[in-house]
Amino acid sequence: MKRRAPLRRGGGDPLDLSTAIVVVTGASSGIGAAFARALAARGADLVLVARRADRLGALAADLRAAHGVAVTPVARDLAAPDAGRALHTDLAARGLRVTGLVNNAGFGASGLFTEQHPDRLQAMIALDVAAVVDLSHAFLPDLTAASGGFLVNVASVLAYQPAPRMAVYAAAKAFVLSFTEALWEEHRATGPRVLCVSPSSTDTEFFDVADPDGISRRPRAATPERVVAAAFATLERRNPPPSIVTDDRFVPVLARALPRRAMVRAVGAVQRGLSRPRG
Repeated sequence: MKRRAPLRRGGGDPLDLSTAIVVVTGASSGIGAAFARALAARGADLVLVARRADRLGALAADLRAAHGVAVTPVARDLAAPDAGRALHTDLAARGLRVTGLVNNAGFGASGLFTEQHPDRLQAMIALDVAAVVDLSHAFLPDLTAASGGFLVNVASVLAYQPAPRMAVYAAAKAFVLSFTEALWEEHRATGPRVLCVSPSSTDTEFFDVADPDGISRRPRAATPERVVAAAFATLERRNPPPSIVTDDRFVPVLARALPRRAMVRAVGAVQRGLSRPRG
């Protein structure tokens, strides 16, 4: 039997996920997998998208067994051109009309800008920026038509500040933040719910990709489950804001308070300190 549990907004009507079909990108691990588990626990059917087919299959099997929901794994590289439209066409052909979208897929790279390979930078922009735009554009008409439709885009606390040694990643996440907040205003009167979630340092595989040598790693401030819980708690509010920062709200406040020059210098000093060899 499929277990159904509505997602409740504080002081508002419940958001019923009993007929929801939610796409979660970057679902093979970390925050994406945590979103998938939380949504399945609330009764949503899922489309899980990532490149690692083996992990998607294992997670899909676990969620079906635990919650009785329908789970469709889709192994796909979302950095490919028009990936969002292609995914929408594929799901429509399967008779799947999506009511929710969590844009979580992304990766970062650490190091001086001029020392990073151009192909890697282009791939980062394609996944962290272009895919978010393409997926949002492809699915928003369906989300708007759905009762209780929602769009969640995952950014980063680095969206609120320039980040020397992670210049492209921070700029990409700043784009996601600005883009999502604009969509929130465009859809505020007509739906769906739109939210940008900006986690601080989280216990995921992110740094295994962004910094495989472990030079600039920070202590993990949050678990993926805490990030997801904060997102749901915000969606449950009667009047959700366009964006939230999870766990580390000091950075956005500091970014607003300090002159840009001072903020960039401060972040650069921290990054230089983290990048010094330890021994």
